[in-house]
Amino acid sequence: MADEMVRQAQVFVNQTYGNIIGMTVTENGQTGWNTMYALTRALQYELGITSLSNNFGPGTLAALQSQYGKLDETNIPNPNFCKIIQSALYCKGYDGGSLDGTYSSRVKDAVAKLNQDMGLSTVYPGSSLWPKAIKGLFNMDAYVTVNNGSSAIRSVQQWLNGRYILRSDFYVIPCDGHHSRDVAKSMLYAVQYELGMADGVANGVFGPGTQSGLRSHTVSVGSTGAWARLFTAAMVLNKRDVSFGDFTAAVKAGVESFQSFVKLPVTGQGDFSTWASLLVSYGDQSRQGEACDGVTKITSARAQTLKAAGVRYIGRYLTNPSSTSLPEKAIQPGELQTIADNGLRCFPIYQTFGRDASDFSYPQGRWAGQAAVNAALDHGFKAGTRIFFAVDFDALDADVTNSVLPHFKGIQDAIIDDGNRFEIGVYGPRNVCTRVSEAGHATASFVSDMSSGFSGNFGYPLPANWAYDQIVTRTLGSGSGAIEIDVNIASGRDTGQASFNAPRTPVPDTGLSPSVLTAMRTDVGKYMESIGFPNDGGLRSHTHEACFQWTVLEYDAVITLLAYRYNMRKALIQTSAYWEMRHIDAVDVAKDLEVMAEFQATGSFRDSSTGICQIFGRTATLAWNHAVQRGYTEGPVRDINSDQDKYNIWRDCMEDNQFALSTVPLVHLWNADGAPGNTPEETPLRSMRLDYTENETFEILRRYQGPAGSEATPHAKQRMALYQIMEKYNAISRNV
Repeated sequence: MADEMVRQAQVFVNQTYGNIIGMTVTENGQTGWNTMYALTRALQYELGITSLSNNFGPGTLAALQSQYGKLDETNIPNPNFCKIIQSALYCKGYDGGSLDGTYSSRVKDAVAKLNQDMGLSTVYPGSSLWPKAIKGLFNMDAYVTVNNGSSAIRSVQQWLNGRYILRSDFYVIPCDGHHSRDVAKSMLYAVQYELGMADGVANGVFGPGTQSGLRSHTVSVGSTGAWARLFTAAMVLNKRDVSFGDFTAAVKAGVESFQSFVKLPVTGQGDFSTWASLLVSYGDQSRQGEACDGVTKITSARAQTLKAAGVRYIGRYLTNPSSTSLPEKAIQPGELQTIADNGLRCFPIYQTFGRDASDFSYPQGRWAGQAAVNAALDHGFKAGTRIFFAVDFDALDADVTNSVLPHFKGIQDAIIDDGNRFEIGVYGPRNVCTRVSEAGHATASFVSDMSSGFSGNFGYPLPANWAYDQIVTRTLGSGSGAIEIDVNIASGRDTGQASFNAPRTPVPDTGLSPSVLTAMRTDVGKYMESIGFPNDGGLRSHTHEACFQWTVLEYDAVITLLAYRYNMRKALIQTSAYWEMRHIDAVDVAKDLEVMAEFQATGSFRDSSTGICQIFGRTATLAWNHAVQRGYTEGPVRDINSDQDKYNIWRDCMEDNQFALSTVPLVHLWNADGAPGNTPEETPLRSMRLDYTENETFEILRRYQGPAGSEATPHAKQRMALYQIMEKYNAISRNV
C-alpha cells in the first residue's frame, strides 16, 4: 500500500540529490531498498563523504560519530540534512513531521519511539539520535513485530540491543519477532562479551575460545542474571516454549524436551552440548552419530570400522552425474549386499547438480524424481524406501519459493505417477527442509547443519521431521578400513533398508512389452501437459497420440535394433524424436515448402530442420559421414560442400520417417565424439555406452538441439524428465 509521506520523501531525494548521488527512485509511496540506498547516499553526501555507497558502513558511522556524536534539534546542520532523517523515519513507519527540515516535537516523539522499539531507551534516553540508531534507521529492518512475529523473540531482540549496543562491534538488530542470521550472530557476540572477550576479539564465531568458555557456564534451575537470560533467549529463538529470564523449573522441563528432540542426553541443564545446539546449527561436533553419509564404497573392512564407531545407518548416492570425479560416489556393484551382510542399513540420496537455484524447477524435479526411482530399482532398493533429494546450496527464502518448491512438486508428481513406490525425503539447510516438508512434498528431512554459514541454517530451528542431522566430517579407522564420512545424528524417523532386491544389470534394450504401452503413453502425455503441451496438440501440428505412435510405437523394432547396434539406450532415440515431433508447427511446415521451392528454382539449398525428428541437412550429412568413417554404419560419404548432397539427405529426413529415426542415433554418436566439422565443435564424451551418467545423457540430448547457452540448454532440462519416463518403461521391458 502506498504511503503519501513516503512518496514525498522519494520526491525530495530525487529532486534534491538525484543528480548528485548517481541514482533516483520510483516515486510510488512504497518503502524499499532503493529508497533506503538513496537516502543513505544523500546522508553520506551531507557528511562530506566523496565516495558514495549503498552501504551504511564504518566510514558513514565514523563520520557521524566524529562530526556530531548525536543528532537533535541543537546540532542538525541544515534543513536538507533534517529532511533526510525525516524521510527515513517515514520509510520506517514513524511520524517524521511535515518534511520541512525541522527537528520538531513530532520528530522528537518519533525518535523517542524508535529508540524504545529498538530496546535502546535506557541507553539512549530522550529524543536524540545516536549513530548506531541512525545506522539502524537506514535499512529495511523492522523494530515492531511483523508477519506474525513472536513477542517473546522481540523481547530477546530488544534486550540484546539494550545490553550490548555500546560494544564497538555490536549494531542494532531487528526487533520484528523473527529469528534471523543477524540475530543469531548477535547471540554469539553476546556470549563472547559475557565471557569477557574484548572488543576486537569477540567476532561472532563459535570458535575454540567461545566453546571453551561455555563449558564452564552450565546453567540450571535457580540460575539468574545474564547467563540465565542468554540461555533462555537461545531457547526462545529456537522456538521452545519457555519464558525469557531466569532458569526456572518450567525452563528445565523445556530444556528436557529440547534435549530429547535433538537427541542429546536429557539432563535438564544448560550444559555445553545444549548451548552448542542452541547457538549453531551443527551443535557439539564431538558427538557420536549413529548415521553417516559419504562418497566412498563400503567394503567389509570399512563396514567394520563404522560398526565399531556406533554407526548403524549409511547414506549412499544413487547416481554420480560425473564420469571422472569421485569414482565411488554412487553405490558400487555388490556394495548394498556388503552393507546388509555386516548388519548395517542404507538410506539412498539423490543428487545430480543441485548447487544453484538454476538447477531447480518443476521439469527438473520431474527428471529427478523419475531418475531416482529408476536408479533405486537398478540398485535393488525395495518399495517403501525413502529417497532423500538434495538441495546443496545456500538457498535464500526467495530461492525456496521460486525454484525449490516447484522442483519438489515435480519430484512428488513423478513419485505419484510411478505409483508411490518410494517415499520422499529432502536434504538441505533447515529452512529448505522445513518449507519443503510443510508444503507436503517430503515426509522427513536430512539436514545439512554442517554448513552453518548457510542463510537457511543461521537463525532457523531444527525441522520438526528431521531424520538425520549432518554435523561434521570425520575420518575413522586405518589401513583398508579407513574411511572419511560426514557424521549424522539419527532421530529414528528413517532407518533406511537392511535387505535389497537383486540389482538390475545394464543389459541392452528389448522391444517394448505390450503390458507397458498404455501406462507409458499416459505418463508421457501427462508430463508433456504439465509443461505446457496439451495432448490435443494445441498450437502445434501434432497431437501426443500421433507423436507417440510414430516415434515410439510404430518403429519400436527399428529403434530397438538401432539402440542395440550402437550400444545406446532406446530412450535417447525415443526422447529426441518424440520431443522434436511435438514441437512441429505451421511455421516448420511452411519452411519445408520454401526450402523445396527455392532449391527447385535456383539449385541453392537454404538449410532448415525437417521431418519428424527435425534434422538439418548439414547435421545429417556430418553425422552420416562421421558414422561411415568411424565404421558405425555403411553407406556413401556425402560432400558437405554440395548443396545437392545436403538437399538429398534433407529430403530423405523429411519424407522417410524410418530414415529420419535411423539418423537420430548417428547424430548422437557424432555429438558424443565432439561433433567434428560442426561450428562450434563440442568436447568429446566417453564413447556411447549403456551406463552413461546423467550428465552425459544430458549433453547428448542438449547437443541434438543446439549449442550450450542457446534454448537447447533449458529444453534439455525438460527433456531429461521425458528421457527418464521413457527409460522407466524400457527398463521394465528389458527386465520382464
